Amino acid sequence: MGNSEEKRLMGGFLFQTEKEAKLAEVERKKIAYLESKVDYSKPEDILYIYDKTVKENVFSTPVGMVYLKQLQEYLLNQEGIDPADVAAIPLNNIYEDQAKVSSSKEKMRSLHEQEMGAKKSQLTISVILNILLALAMLAMFIISLNSDYPNIINYERAVTDRYAAWEQELTEREKVIREKERELMIEGEVTGIGE
Repeated sequence: MGNSEEKRLMGGFLFQTEKEAKLAEVERKKIAYLESKVDYSKPEDILYIYDKTVKENVFSTPVGMVYLKQLQEYLLNQEGIDPADVAAIPLNNIYEDQAKVSSSKEKMRSLHEQEMGAKKSQLTISVILNILLALAMLAMFIISLNSDYPNIINYERAVTDRYAAWEQELTEREKVIREKERELMIEGEVTGIGE
């Protein structure tokens, strides 16, 4: 057991904080004082002390509650005491903080679930938008490749096709010119012009 646990240990209970343990220590001292003054041969006096401590919420830690429970059982077993006169021990102080903690935990859990749902829907929307953008880029790429106008994607092909067309046109013109030259040379030989 560490030093921290020793500071939180009181009356057989391990408290969550040192502050709670100190409060239990104060209650233990009150119990010791009451026990030094109480005369168990007079149940009416004990009933008076019991009622006063219950009404004034003198005890709120488990150490005090155990003492109240012992007094209650003692009083319920006395012949001169009517059980209807023995008040129940209120536990609202003990469970109030715990109820607040569990209520806040439930709220936090609910908020966390809502946050996760929102993140999940945002992720779904993000994935869908990314897919749509990728498809749009692919469509633009395909359109650019098939376009008649040169652009950065099909520029080399367009230039190569243009030069190929010019080369073919030049080849056809050269062919026509050579045919004309041959015709002229043939005619020149027949007429004797070229001699």
